[in-house]
Amino acid sequence: MNNGQPTYHPGFDVPVASAQERNRVLRNTYWLLALSMVPTVLGAWIGVSTGLARAMSPGIGLMVFLGGAFGFMYAIEKTKNSAAGVPVLLAFTFFMGVMLSRLVGSVLGLSNGANLVMTAFAGTGAIFLGMATLSSVIKRDLSAMGKWLFIGAILLLVAGIANFFIQSSALMMTLAVAAIGIFSAFILHDLKRVKDGLETNYISATLGVYLSIYNVFQALLALLGMGGSRDE
Repeated sequence: MNNGQPTYHPGFDVPVASAQERNRVLRNTYWLLALSMVPTVLGAWIGVSTGLARAMSPGIGLMVFLGGAFGFMYAIEKTKNSAAGVPVLLAFTFFMGVMLSRLVGSVLGLSNGANLVMTAFAGTGAIFLGMATLSSVIKRDLSAMGKWLFIGAILLLVAGIANFFIQSSALMMTLAVAAIGIFSAFILHDLKRVKDGLETNYISATLGVYLSIYNVFQALLALLGMGGSRDE
C-alpha cells in the first residue's frame, strides 16, 4: 500500500505509477485503441473506393508510407502531453488505413476476398485478446524483451525494403510469419509496461499497441492473400 504515491521499479530509478494511475492509463489506452480503429477502417474504405493508394507506383507508395508514418510518429511524440495528441494520433490511424487499402483491395479482388479479410480481422482480435490476457497473468518483468523486439522489428523493416526490390514470394511469406510473432510479442510487452506502471502516457501506449495490431493484421492478410491467390 503506497497511498497513491509512485514507487520505483526494481533496478531502475524510474518512478512506477500507483495502481489507480495504472488502471486509468490502461483504461484510456483501450478506449483510444478502440476509437483509433474507426479512422483506420474509414481510411481503408476510402482508399479502396478511390484507388488512392493503388494510383501511386509501388516506389512512390513506399516513400509516402515511410515518410508519412515516421512524420506522424514524430508529431505524436511531440504532442502526446497536449490536447492535440489524440487528434494527431487519429489522423495517423486514418493515414495508415489509406496505406493499407492497397493490400485490402488486392485481397478483396479474390473470389473469397471478403472472407479472407474477416478471417485476418478475427485472427488479429484473437491474438490481441490472448496477449492482453497474458499481460494480466504474467508476473515477471518483461522490460528486457523490448530491445530484442526492437532489433527484430528493424531487421524486418530492412528485409521488407530489400524484398521490395527482390520480389521473393518465399521471403515475403517468411517475413509475414516473423512479423506476426514479433508484433504479437510487442503487444504483450507494451500492455505489460502499462500494467507495471512503466508507461504512464496513454497516447504513447496506444501508439505502440496500435502499430503492433496493424502489423499483425497486415501480415495475416498478406499470408491469407497469398494462399487465396494460389487457389484461383
